[in-house]
Amino acid sequence: MTVIYTALYRKWRPLSFDDVISQPHITTTLKNQIKNGRTAHAYLFTGSRGTGKTTCARIFAKAVNCPEQHDGNPCLQCSICKDADNAALSDIIEIDAASNNGVDDIRDLRDGAVYTPERCKYKVYIIDEVHMLTPNAFNALLKIMEEPPEYVKFILATTEVHKVPATITSRCQRFDFRRILTEDIKARLCYIAGKENISLDENAAGLIAGLSDGGMRDALSLLDQCAAYSDNITMDTVSAAAGIAGREPLFELIEAAADKQPGKALEIADKLYSMSKDMARLCSELTDQFRNLMLLKVCPEKSNLIICMPDELEKLKSLAKRLELSDILSKLEILQECSEKIGKSVNRRIELEMCLVKLCTGQNKQKTIDNNEIYDKIKQTDNFAPASGGAVYDSNAADNREPAKSAVNMSALKASDFKPLMEWSEILEEFTKVCPSVSGTLIGSRAFVYQDIMLIDTQNRFFLKLFKVRENLAVLRSTIQKVMGKSYTIKARCSAAAETEQKAEKLVEKAMNSGIETAVE
Repeated sequence: MTVIYTALYRKWRPLSFDDVISQPHITTTLKNQIKNGRTAHAYLFTGSRGTGKTTCARIFAKAVNCPEQHDGNPCLQCSICKDADNAALSDIIEIDAASNNGVDDIRDLRDGAVYTPERCKYKVYIIDEVHMLTPNAFNALLKIMEEPPEYVKFILATTEVHKVPATITSRCQRFDFRRILTEDIKARLCYIAGKENISLDENAAGLIAGLSDGGMRDALSLLDQCAAYSDNITMDTVSAAAGIAGREPLFELIEAAADKQPGKALEIADKLYSMSKDMARLCSELTDQFRNLMLLKVCPEKSNLIICMPDELEKLKSLAKRLELSDILSKLEILQECSEKIGKSVNRRIELEMCLVKLCTGQNKQKTIDNNEIYDKIKQTDNFAPASGGAVYDSNAADNREPAKSAVNMSALKASDFKPLMEWSEILEEFTKVCPSVSGTLIGSRAFVYQDIMLIDTQNRFFLKLFKVRENLAVLRSTIQKVMGKSYTIKARCSAAAETEQKAEKLVEKAMNSGIETAVE
């Protein structure tokens, strides 16, 4: 006779409230309600995956109907408990809202709810992933939940409670399931491994617990996978089975970032990629470790917040001493940005490689300018403009070139220093031939020159946007050189925008002088 294998997460699913780990605030409350006969007609269980929502719903359904229940727990020996565990009890109905989310499905539920239970005291409906129901389905469910029969109870489970209408949540007792503690998962894995005769290293159990992100089901699934991979489960076994980098390459990458060695980091990433390691998972692991470094910098005494293997703590402390907090935060921002992009990226390897280069070179660091420097730059702009007001756009900034060194002191220039450019109409005529779409925004414009500086004064605000496009600027610069026989540093401004701003300022000033309450952004 062929023996059918049962996955560990199914085989070791808790059967009573006492078997549920890390949720005492929920199991204690439910047990007391059942023991005292004060259960509600509707419950809402919410929390991340693998934290025990559906499990507790099934245990509750058994316990409220168990004739021999003890201290709020089902006896697990009576026919009702056994049939419930085998999914053979017609009075406990489980509905997957992900695939049965229509209004007709809920109407069928509502029609069935009018009939009394066949064997049990209560008919219990467990609706999993309830947030997947359509708006019409929620309306149909609301109808039965408003005035349910006394023998009907609802348990709604969801990972996205914000998608459940307030009209539904307000009619339920809500229980928030926490992520299971890493230590609790580790202890449970070691217990199950012992019962299943699986050789599991304690550090490997800790690594599995960390990778499961607070979900017991994920942890047991990974243990199952590792057991199929090797008879003796070590940290290397877990790394290979889970497709993660492993601890040594991970710390080598962090050291490369600390030493500013992008070549070394890319070489390590290439090796991991050739071993089919998951690039998105690698980014997540690096984020976790840089989080540890941040915590060691900010609160080194709070070791309970740091998630790592015991032998890794000293390595992390050594790395933390080599990095400034600002540098760690900057690298975390880079990793967070990569995490957001890598899932949508066509080539995850390239996305991660760009991230590693940024980590090693600090390319995301932006030069900060204080207010005084900003004010000085604004003042310089106003000083050399031939008319007052209006922002001036520089061609060097438009095509990302460094400002050219010049003997001209820009802050010393006055409006009278700039002379009208007589050849401007000829330039516009030539420019229209090669770029009519942009030249149209220069109708009514003027140009002024001072030595090798040319300032274009336009009435059309849209030209300033086109001026920032590198291709448009290149054509304009080429046309000017063709007509004038020399090249210029080109600057542009919109005097119409300045006039509008001045009118607005005068209007606000007049209102304030008249005693009118005024708010200005």
